[in-house]
Amino acid sequence: MSNYAKYECLTVEVADKVATVTLNRPQARNAINQKLIRELRTIWDDLADDHAVNAVVLTGAGDFFSVGGDVKAMSERPGGDVLEEGEVHDPMISRRGVTRQLELDKPIIAAINGDAIGLAATHALLCDITVMAEDARIGDTHVSRVGLVAGDGGTVIWPLLVGINKAKEFLIRGTLLKGNEAERIGLVNHVAPRAEVLAKARAIAVELANGPTWAIRWTKLSINQIVKERVNMLLEASMALEQVTFETADHKEATMSFKEKRKPRFGQA
Repeated sequence: MSNYAKYECLTVEVADKVATVTLNRPQARNAINQKLIRELRTIWDDLADDHAVNAVVLTGAGDFFSVGGDVKAMSERPGGDVLEEGEVHDPMISRRGVTRQLELDKPIIAAINGDAIGLAATHALLCDITVMAEDARIGDTHVSRVGLVAGDGGTVIWPLLVGINKAKEFLIRGTLLKGNEAERIGLVNHVAPRAEVLAKARAIAVELANGPTWAIRWTKLSINQIVKERVNMLLEASMALEQVTFETADHKEATMSFKEKRKPRFGQA
């Protein structure tokens, strides 16, 4: 069994051959900081090595799946993401988090128990099956909220799920979709009342954990080759463009307006 106690921003519980991985920063609505980005890189390898696990559920603590990137942290360092002491910002960590999630052969079920925004929406949508609360919202607000390119996976997975033109509109406008609408357009697989989301996701995970192991795993990996091809085509370029937009006046205005609790005024420079 892997050593899950080392994680600070994730909790992992294993039962019935299912690992329930919980984004665990409830005081920050499970916002994704640098430490959580790193943990979302390594958790998939630990799950791959855990022979007690045949399926995974990914969810969030409290009332949120995750509000995405930690904008409060960004506002404390104008022009870029906040770094902890001794860290160097490496966008490739996010890339490895995406690719390692796709390469995990065990099925991953997303239990979207509350709002899933930005990078959190990407990780949820990269799961193999998604169960979303009817009243939760999902979307990518990189552009509309923080003046950044949706570079850490949104440009990969959204077009695959809803088509190119819908994806462009949703990403550029930062549209937040409720669960029922997300299911209607094929963005997520299932919706349920909020109180039932985790149980429904776990039921699917238990079913798959007790199914034909290698047929399930290799079918998943075969289909994920399509997603990985899109990753190889787009992700590095979109992440590079995202890094450029960290230095723009629009991003600085976005972080400042968040700090000052007002609507951003984009396009001023």
